[in-house]
Amino acid sequence: MWHPVGAGVVAALVGFTSSFAVVLAGLTAMGATPAQAASGLLAVCVTQSLGMLLLSRRYRMPITLAWSTPGAALLASTGAVAGGWPAAVGAFAVTGVLVVLTGFWDRLGRLITAIPVEIAQAMLAGVLVPLCLAPVRALTTSPAVVIPVLAVWLVLQRFAARWAVPAAFVTAAIGAGVDIAVTHRDVSLAAMVPTVEWTVPHWGWQAMIGVAVPLYIVTMAGQNIPGTAVMSSFGYRVPWRAAMSTTGLGTVAGAFAGGHAINLAAVSAALSAAPDAHPDPRRRWIAAFGAGCAYLVLAPASAALVTLVAAAPEGALETVAGLALIATLATALHAALGAPEHRVAAAVTFLVSASGVALLGIGAAFWALVAGLLVRWVLRRPGA
Repeated sequence: MWHPVGAGVVAALVGFTSSFAVVLAGLTAMGATPAQAASGLLAVCVTQSLGMLLLSRRYRMPITLAWSTPGAALLASTGAVAGGWPAAVGAFAVTGVLVVLTGFWDRLGRLITAIPVEIAQAMLAGVLVPLCLAPVRALTTSPAVVIPVLAVWLVLQRFAARWAVPAAFVTAAIGAGVDIAVTHRDVSLAAMVPTVEWTVPHWGWQAMIGVAVPLYIVTMAGQNIPGTAVMSSFGYRVPWRAAMSTTGLGTVAGAFAGGHAINLAAVSAALSAAPDAHPDPRRRWIAAFGAGCAYLVLAPASAALVTLVAAAPEGALETVAGLALIATLATALHAALGAPEHRVAAAVTFLVSASGVALLGIGAAFWALVAGLLVRWVLRRPGA
């Protein structure tokens, strides 16, 4: 009984500490205030937790949910949109609706899977590049804090890769704490109290095209579809309609509190579904249930983490976010450039996405998809 619970707690701790900084970076880039960003982190923690408790208990499977880390990276690279934070919240809600529709409308699901893997992954890789450069940039602004973070990350990549990013976060937090104490900066204790900041959404076409559509695509292509494949590799068939309904409705509900998107876990799913969680596959659902409980405990820490990020030396927490995404960037680049016949289209997609250019108020991720698909179509050989 306690062994799968422990596996679930580990999955939650690794998932939370390794990528919460990416979520905060994405929400802040969209125009959220520190209080709204903290509320958004709280919202995705609670909604994915409730989803895990519901799905794992109902289907007796280790169905693990997570926030959309690629989606948060997309938000960070896109930046503020026309209509500001309320428009971003509206786009989050629309993303949830699209996920629900995917569960019930097979044609929409087929449309997503029809997007070539190399184009989708090249778009994601371009989105990730600016964030993955943060550790390099931070070396020039806060070397005393950043160098120990990089050293800890590198050593644990060699000996315990699963814990490399969590340990880097702990190192960054210690360094930030020391810096705050030495410089005698005031940290508001009142700001550490978790609160929910409700936002009335605004429906703008730029945000729908530039945020909702790319966020939906990277969440499906980068999380839900791989998450289903990971579960399948351990002998579990995810109830697709129920999973999409739960994560989609959870995304809609969390959007009004600032949450961007929740989905099936991909990487952390293996921590709950693998034999290490429990020798008996029928008992591994307890690990996912334990992870859901752990996220409910972690959720109130959102406001304290935002306060720490605000008080930390420049680049310290951004370094952790960049380190958390390096493995994802490597995977995306490998998938994007794997097929020789599509490398030019993938390269164009990558460059447009990484450029950060916005046209007609629509971010680079959307135009990267358009450019990549166009180049792929023009260069496609007859009969291929």
